[in-house]
This record gives sequence, structure tokens and C-alpha cells, in this order.
Amino acid sequence: MDATALSKLLSPEGWALLGALPPYEERQALVLAAGLRAKGVDSELAAAALTQSRLRAAAHAKFGDFADGMLFTQAGLEQSTRLVVAGLHAQRYLDAGVTKLADLTCGIGADSLAFAGTGLRVLATDVDELTAAVATVNLRHFPEAEVRHGDGLALDLAAEGVDGVYADPARRTRSGSRVFDPRAYAPPLDDVWALRERVPAVGIKVGPGIAHEGLPADAETEWVSVDGDVVEAGLWFGPLAPAGPGRAALVLTTTTDADGTARTVTRRLAHRPDDDDVVPDVGAVGRYLYEPDGAVIRAGLVGHAAAELRGRLLDRTIAYVTTDSPVPAHDNGLAAGIAHGYRVLDDLPFGLKRLRAHLRERGVGRVTIKKRGTAVTPELLRKQLALSGDAEATLVLTRVGGRQRALVVEPLDRTPSAPGVDGPGARG
Repeated sequence: MDATALSKLLSPEGWALLGALPPYEERQALVLAAGLRAKGVDSELAAAALTQSRLRAAAHAKFGDFADGMLFTQAGLEQSTRLVVAGLHAQRYLDAGVTKLADLTCGIGADSLAFAGTGLRVLATDVDELTAAVATVNLRHFPEAEVRHGDGLALDLAAEGVDGVYADPARRTRSGSRVFDPRAYAPPLDDVWALRERVPAVGIKVGPGIAHEGLPADAETEWVSVDGDVVEAGLWFGPLAPAGPGRAALVLTTTTDADGTARTVTRRLAHRPDDDDVVPDVGAVGRYLYEPDGAVIRAGLVGHAAAELRGRLLDRTIAYVTTDSPVPAHDNGLAAGIAHGYRVLDDLPFGLKRLRAHLRERGVGRVTIKKRGTAVTPELLRKQLALSGDAEATLVLTRVGGRQRALVVEPLDRTPSAPGVDGPGARG
């Protein structure tokens, strides 16, 4: 979308057309486009409206029904913060006593929406003129939010009355490739966190793959997952990290009440520099296997998860926890709110022939393969197994005591495959 297309979309005719389009369906897009042309709709307007319809449909995963009143760019949607997470960002600033916040890299305005929606005054900027225009549209209902086209780092924060700063640096090149080096972010990460010398309350969203090495010692770094998907890490400084610096994992899970109401369940683990180190036991495979949430793993808190689960690790370097008794699941279905649980059915030394025979004997034709600490390629192994049958199984390939093992497991939220089967069967 360019400036001309945006202008046409924002005309009375364009806005009415966008609102009148049916829910987006990929297979009907060409037919719908042809129908619009047949009705004499401007071709550029039609293309822009259909693109927005497609982006709105995709945006429902992040914004729910709010997406139906928003405009998007492809890049802006991909980097935008999910509304449930943006709301948590806003709460940090409110709890810190911030009154006016500068969103230095506002993109399409997702975080600014949450900030303004909680009563914060917002000054949002973006270096891309079209993106800033889209953000202006998305923030149109909030007079306390101002959007400017420009470099947020050039703002005179004191003169603007800003007492809180937020930034979400771009982590993709113009061609769409991911950027993993924080020095290559736009703007560079060092330039953003230097702002804490001028405004103590600084928050920065970064990619969840950011390395632990080199993170500022005065930040709380929090990895966030939503329904099993690790979506971001956040660096929080000063009053935005009231518990002090350290590493944290925030696990958000959507659950549905009996009346059909969806709500978000949260669970948090954290480690502070002054906390005692958590050194979990390492031992043999028990009756149950637990895989900590990805945010917990990224935050380096697997040992803390093992303590919460009252279990032991299979290997000091691998993020699997095992127990001899089941761990109660919270109302989000996760054990201790932080891990997916499995019942261990069989524990075998890894070997293609033995594994193939074992699965065929049980009539397994469909297999889900999970792996940690092994070089096995699941796609290749699935072909080599050449299974056929009506049953399905989950196969975990990992190391136990330094040796490769294959665990046949089933999720704890599934009925046991056979009466009385609640622990390892085959051993070897």
C-alpha cells in the first residue's frame, strides 16, 4: 500500500467499501475482485480494500474484533504486539506512575492503542510516513494520543513532558529477512537503552531469540509466550521493573469458561541476581515427562521449572523434566501453569530397526516427533519408519544420562491408551 492507495481507502467511498466487504476468504478473493471491477470500482481502491480485508482477517489472532476497525501494513502486522501483551505493557507504565509516554517506534500503533486505552497520554512516532499515517488512523478514537512522522530518538523528551519511553525497534530488513544482531536493529538497541539516562522508565521490545550475553545488568528481561508461542522479550528499566533486574518468563494461556467466555491465565517465573541458584537433580525417566513452556526455556529457567514441578532433569543441558507422580494442571491445562505434560508409555534405546518394530507392533501409523539434544531430523525419520496402522503416537527423541533414548508418550489431557497403562512399558 502506498500513500495514494491509503488516501483512496480513507475517502468516504473507500471506507464504506472496506466496511461492506464480506469476511475474507482466499479462494473467493479473485471472484470478489472481478465483481468489484465489474461494478466500476477503481482498480487501485479495490486492490487496497481487498488487501486490508486480508490483513484484518490475519490480524484477528492478535487483535480480536478490534482488527475490524484498523488499518495495517504487512510489515506492521508482523511486528505488532498482540493486544493482550500490549495491555500488560501499559499496566507496567501505569504501575510506575508514568503519565505521558513516548512510543518511539510506534509502527501501526498496536502498543499505543493499549497505552492510550488505559488513560496514558501518548506521543507516538515512526520514521516511515505511510506507517505513521496508518497509526494515526488506528489511534483516531484517542484524542490523548498524538502521532508524528519522524525520528523518535530526536525528540526533546523533557520539553515534551515525557516521563516514560517505549520502543519496538525494527528487526527485519527491507527485504523481510530477520535481523538477529541488536546493533543492526532500527534504531540500534544501544541507542534506545541509552535513553534511560534521560528518562528512567524505559521499556524495549526485542526478539525472543536475543542472547543472554550482553543484556544490560540493570534490566529485567522478560520472555513472553501466548498459547505456547514465544512472541517477544522485553527489557524493562527503572520503575518499570519494580522487583529489580533479572530474568523472567511470563506464560499467557487462553482458556474458555463454562459459559463460553474466553480469559487469559498468567503464570510467571523469575530469577534475580541475588537469588540462590537452582540446581535440579538429574535422573532416570519416570512415569511422566514435562516440557516447559518456550518462554521458560528462553529465559533460562528450566531449573526453576523442575523445582516447581518437583521433578528432575533427564540431562543437565536438555529442557525435559521427569517425575514419578503426575503434577496437577492449572485451569489453563498446563502443569504448574508452565509445562505440557505427557504420560511415558515406553522408554527405548534409540535405534531405527528396534523403534520401527516397536511402533509397528502397536499398530502405529501416525507419529508426532519431538526432539531435544539429538541430531535426528524428524522428517527423515518419519520416512525411514515407514509406518502403517490406525493408531497414533508421540515420540520424544532425547538424551538420558548422556545416551540417546526414544520415549513413546501421550499427552496427559488424552485418555490413556489402555487401562492401567500409566508408566514406562518397554525398557532396555
